[in-house]
Amino acid sequence: MKEQTTKYINEIETLKYNWNYTAAREQIEKSLLRYTDDYRLYEELADIYLYEWNFKKAENAMKYAQKLHPESATGTYLMGYINLSKWDFNLWVEHLLRANELFPNNAEILRNLGWGYNMLGETNKGIMLLKRALNLSPEDKLIMEDLWVALIWNWDVDMWEFYLKKAWKENKIFELRSIMNL
Repeated sequence: MKEQTTKYINEIETLKYNWNYTAAREQIEKSLLRYTDDYRLYEELADIYLYEWNFKKAENAMKYAQKLHPESATGTYLMGYINLSKWDFNLWVEHLLRANELFPNNAEILRNLGWGYNMLGETNKGIMLLKRALNLSPEDKLIMEDLWVALIWNWDVDMWEFYLKKAWKENKIFELRSIMNL
């Protein structure tokens, strides 16, 4: 069954990537008529609701997905985001730590985990995780941007300038130096 739905999952991912959430949701509904017990379809639905800022529907979809497969790394990651929407940074980080155990060395999980630690005030730990994420995905501009913000919080001027340049955001250096009186 999972092999058959992989095609649908890929189609849904493509629609989401192109910001076509309505069509993605329709594809999920169509797929659920045939594959009602595929937790991945509920995770996809939750992901769409998160993009649309409909956190209650995202949480409901994830609760159902977790009943079907409680050890899903993606589901754990998404539950972290649902808790982030509630401003519960501790629970967000807790879910991301679990997602990292289930799917180690995933740059996106590590990026969010690093950012979570920054939000909890553990900036050095956050920077370490963000650097690890960047080692795994050296061209990822989101990681670079999160890293330079964390470095600003840590007042590591030389390093945040380095990552701003690497992320093609050199135009921000003068602006940030002015704001920070550097």
